[in-house]
Amino acid sequence: MSIERVRAYFKDQNIEDRIQEFEVSSATVELAAAALNCEPQRIAKTLSFLVNGNVILIVAAGDARIDNPKYKAKFGAKAKMLSPGDAENLIGHAVGGVCPFAVNEGVDIYLDVSLKRFETVFPACGSSNSAIELTIPELEKYSGYTKWVDVCKGYIE
Repeated sequence: MSIERVRAYFKDQNIEDRIQEFEVSSATVELAAAALNCEPQRIAKTLSFLVNGNVILIVAAGDARIDNPKYKAKFGAKAKMLSPGDAENLIGHAVGGVCPFAVNEGVDIYLDVSLKRFETVFPACGSSNSAIELTIPELEKYSGYTKWVDVCKGYIE
């Protein structure tokens, strides 16, 4: 199970006790916000894409959507999300639990600027009923991100 991969990764970082697991699904932004009793925009959703044969993850605020022109300008390709089957095989986490932690080798992780307006955010932890609250500096540290990007729209600043 990929939550066990994340748990082991966070154990090495001494923060595994901060993982929250729910009796209900947190597989979507709305479900995660309800499970956590927080604003949906504070859910750090992780979106998976294939760019020229390479897998990338973009972590964005729950109220943000990919802006196709910005995405194409940044990555030189049209935004093409991975299918659920490909996501699990190529990233190591199933859709609903995709997160930027303990991913397969060769997956590049980008953090979208839509997250910067919050002190803390809630990314998933590898399952469809888990999350962890992290500060933005902690998200940077534990995600092993490549860089910050501005590829989203629709969020309130």
